[in-house]
Amino acid sequence: MNPGDITAILNAMVEGVMLVNGNGRVVLANPAARDMFHWPWPVEGRHYLEVVRQPDIAAQFAAAIAGEARPPAEIELERDKRRVYTARAMPMPTERGGGAVLVLHDITDLKHADQVRRDFVANVSHELRTPLTAIRGYVEALSEESPPPADSKKFLEIIARHTTRMERLVRDLLRLARLDARQEPLALSRLPLETVIAGVETEMHDVLALKQQTVVRSFADGADLIDADPAKIHDVLRNLVENASNYGPERSAVEIQSERTSSMIMISVSDRGPGIPNEDLPRVFERFYRADRSRSVDPGGTGLGLAIVKHLVELHGGHAIARHRDGGGATVSFSLPI
Repeated sequence: MNPGDITAILNAMVEGVMLVNGNGRVVLANPAARDMFHWPWPVEGRHYLEVVRQPDIAAQFAAAIAGEARPPAEIELERDKRRVYTARAMPMPTERGGGAVLVLHDITDLKHADQVRRDFVANVSHELRTPLTAIRGYVEALSEESPPPADSKKFLEIIARHTTRMERLVRDLLRLARLDARQEPLALSRLPLETVIAGVETEMHDVLALKQQTVVRSFADGADLIDADPAKIHDVLRNLVENASNYGPERSAVEIQSERTSSMIMISVSDRGPGIPNEDLPRVFERFYRADRSRSVDPGGTGLGLAIVKHLVELHGGHAIARHRDGGGATVSFSLPI
């Protein structure tokens, strides 16, 4: 490919592209990049710090010139706060003189569409709460009539059960909407992991007792204390234990283990159920996703539990993964920074 072809490609791109050499001097900037930065003058030959006043982009360039590839950064440019971009700088090969190439992608429309989706979910969820509350109230009133006909009692129990399920769905949708909007601040404290697990076990006593299941703990040295928000980490473990209980057989154990590295504590919750197929493992944290082909029971949940777990863990600066359990079953693990 000759230089003329490369120039034509760069000129046709809607993404902004900027190339700097090993000394940080601008080698080229395509028309899209000039428009994004509103440069009315040539910038070739100038240092990137002279022409780019955005701290995140400067940090991306500095890391890339040093040979480090950082994750993309979501930014706003000072000359146009209405637009949102992702910026990523990648190192250039040292045999070509080093340096870095920056790519800017305008995601304003995607962000707007995502915000519309979030607002829709939040608004619909709020609107659903009122009729559900009314339905539950009337069901309870009719159930208190003595004695209700046998068929009526059966029908009222079905309505009440599905109302409860709908209420939980609405509650989980609202929780995800708040997490998406970053409206749940963290209140970190040092917690004994045993205390959190004991609280979850107490809350789920009836569910576990119904299937004669037990919770088994195993903490590695130095992995029995965590830095976390007590309420949020309780919700994480409750979701995982409930999930493990739903899919685990009767008289089985829900296993909770913790391990420690130099910077993280990894907590794992395992069941002895049917497990998860390989193709489903990367998707179990998606909203409403269920690996129905691998699990023979309907847990009756909302399909949002693991999505909430993922958001709450990432809010702490950790990550969550799912994998096969040795000996059968599934394990969901999450990390917390020390």
